[in-house]
Amino acid sequence: MRKVTIRDVAKEANVAPSTVSRVISDDSRISDETKEKVRKIMKEMNYYPNSIARSLANNKTETIGIIMPSYTEDLFINPFFQDCFKGISSVTSKYSYDILIAANHRNETEVDALRRLIQGNRVDGLILMRNIKNDPAIEYLIDSKCPFVIIGTSHNKSDLIPMVDNNNLQAAYDLTRLLMEKGNRRIAFIGGDADSIVSQMRIDGYKKALQDSNLPFNDDYLITGDFLEQSAYELTEELLTLPNRPEAIIVMDDLMSLGVVKKVKEFKLKIPRDIMIASFNNSILSRSSNPAITSIDINSTTLGKKACNKLFKIINKDEYDTKEIVPYKIIERESTNR
Repeated sequence: MRKVTIRDVAKEANVAPSTVSRVISDDSRISDETKEKVRKIMKEMNYYPNSIARSLANNKTETIGIIMPSYTEDLFINPFFQDCFKGISSVTSKYSYDILIAANHRNETEVDALRRLIQGNRVDGLILMRNIKNDPAIEYLIDSKCPFVIIGTSHNKSDLIPMVDNNNLQAAYDLTRLLMEKGNRRIAFIGGDADSIVSQMRIDGYKKALQDSNLPFNDDYLITGDFLEQSAYELTEELLTLPNRPEAIIVMDDLMSLGVVKKVKEFKLKIPRDIMIASFNNSILSRSSNPAITSIDINSTTLGKKACNKLFKIINKDEYDTKEIVPYKIIERESTNR
């Protein structure tokens, strides 16, 4: 079957091929009546404009890039990213945009990868799904003037950076206080990467709750590792072998909490009778764990949706707020109901 061309559409619509090109790029010089007529014929003839030609015509790639964390082992197992993608894709589909997931090539820094995307005109904007201290990628994005949004918080020129996040400090504070209200005094915290801003903010909330309740902070009860199940599994052993093991453990996210539960069971301890566990994200992992894990619902899908909507406002030069805070809610389950 012969492929329909732009000339075929022009002939059927009785207009010049250049007019069809202008309809494709939504040129204001073409009347609404002509646009409607040409688009109707394009649909009837099953004509789909070549993406490269369309990009040249309207100076847009109709693609947004997603920058993921650098670790990859369990990245797509973590429901947080899946739920964020769900929110992002619900917006991109509305705008008929595609998504490009960006990854560093071998021996390439993240700034190199960004430079390749931006200078190669491969995306119209970017969403960063990680936030780290002193981030050179943020500086590069600001200097390049490429539209971008962070899901999270940045300390780099925060008044200039569009962000969508939860109040992670307050969320960790509330979760720590909940465990105190249930009679726990020895509360540990397993954090993620020490360079992660979200990890640090949750740790700060945990420490503040201890301070406000006149409970001493114990260095032995705060440990950090990777955002991976295996990392949390190994770190939990350090906590459980302490002379005064914790009565409760707060875990950085639900994927990590699976490793904690596994190690606790290996020590023949009962959850929540011997030790309580609480986490973040309220994903399917927390609901399906045995026992089910108390977790903070950070509304991951909403984070993705709001970040993408904000990005399109920047791309289209509409007004937007620099930072948007998405509410959270503690969902109590078996792991803290002693």
